[in-house]
Amino acid sequence: MTTATAEIPASTTATTHRRGTFAALRVHNYRIYVAGHVVASTGTWMQSIALDWLVLELTGSSAAVGITMAMQFLPMLLLGVHGGMLADRFPKRTILIITQSLNGTLSGSLAVLTLTGHVRVEFVYAFALAQGLVMVVDNPTRQVFVNELVPAPYVRNAIALNSAVFQTSRLIGPAVSGVLIGTVGTGWAFAANSASYAAPVIGLALIRSAELTRAPAAVRAPRQLRMALSYVRARPHIVWTIFLVGVIGTFGLNFPVVLTAMADQTFRGGADLYGLFNAVLAVGSVAGALIAGGRTDTRLRTLVLGAVGFGLAQTAAALAPGVATFLAALVALGMVNLIFQAMANSSVQSWVDPQVRGRVMGLYMLVFVGGTPLGAPMIGWITTAYGPRVAMAFCGIVPALAAVVVGLMLWLKARGRLAQRGPVPQTAG
Repeated sequence: MTTATAEIPASTTATTHRRGTFAALRVHNYRIYVAGHVVASTGTWMQSIALDWLVLELTGSSAAVGITMAMQFLPMLLLGVHGGMLADRFPKRTILIITQSLNGTLSGSLAVLTLTGHVRVEFVYAFALAQGLVMVVDNPTRQVFVNELVPAPYVRNAIALNSAVFQTSRLIGPAVSGVLIGTVGTGWAFAANSASYAAPVIGLALIRSAELTRAPAAVRAPRQLRMALSYVRARPHIVWTIFLVGVIGTFGLNFPVVLTAMADQTFRGGADLYGLFNAVLAVGSVAGALIAGGRTDTRLRTLVLGAVGFGLAQTAAALAPGVATFLAALVALGMVNLIFQAMANSSVQSWVDPQVRGRVMGLYMLVFVGGTPLGAPMIGWITTAYGPRVAMAFCGIVPALAAVVVGLMLWLKARGRLAQRGPVPQTAG
């Protein structure tokens, strides 16, 4: 296959026009899948808030919150591409039923430890590590399963709607979690999340197998991971997109660390204020995902601009003088973050062949969340040493600078191509 240029459109020829923000919901299997996704995502956000606050209560340290994040994402850093290989080789629906069941069991175990008063921060670290191992397989499988649920023209829209659903549940989950933490304790938030995993398992079981568009399974062969890396390396537009995703994932998306510290230290609030921060961030995220879902193509320069916008929005939030301006900045931050994420995800999936999509998305997720074991402790240390405002500004400045560098390299490359072509010949008048 030939190497594509950086300006290849992300859509296929079948998606050259807008199909509506909610077009993928016309597909029966996708509606069933999304219904389960809504419930599980709400539970996930409930647990996320409760877990961050539990660690802060147990240790009083933002660095410990960063370590918890690192433990959760360390398996993805070490094994991410291997999870994508399993997604290419085995039935994706079966994999997801297993991983969702395991997640429910793990959350239930943490609930029991917390409710009985036996929880310690070491147990939380172990839980985060175990959940990270499940994520290694679950995450790339979920990313590519959407291609089996809907016809090709609706894939981009379905990916954006998945993001919108996940962020919409972020409006509900933190609010419910804040109420539970303030009334009956964090353990019940973990218990509710454990129960929520029944919804996606039931939904996956109800999906009509005959209507799935299955990709051909990858055969067992040597050097499959190396082949996937070579495949990506031969396509510069994919390389640059994954690079930007990695920088934002490592340095930009450390919200549990910086937002807990901003709520606790800067604005002198509690779990309810932290939940409000996450809810407001989700408002912007939902808007961003819906905006991205209405697009049918993406150019690499659009992704570069999105990464710059993400960095500037987070830096502005760090400098916000009061709670009201901070909330406004979080709305903008959530919007540009999800526009970038949804467009990057759908673009990479549409740029690759189905036979290697799982491994490429495994690499994508490895870079996206695998950098957290490096970035989260670093941001936690900066927060502890210099304060949450400095840490949050750092989370914005680094991705913005990285995007500017990529933009300059693309501009120089474009100028070089123009120079090689020479001056435009003049026709006789």
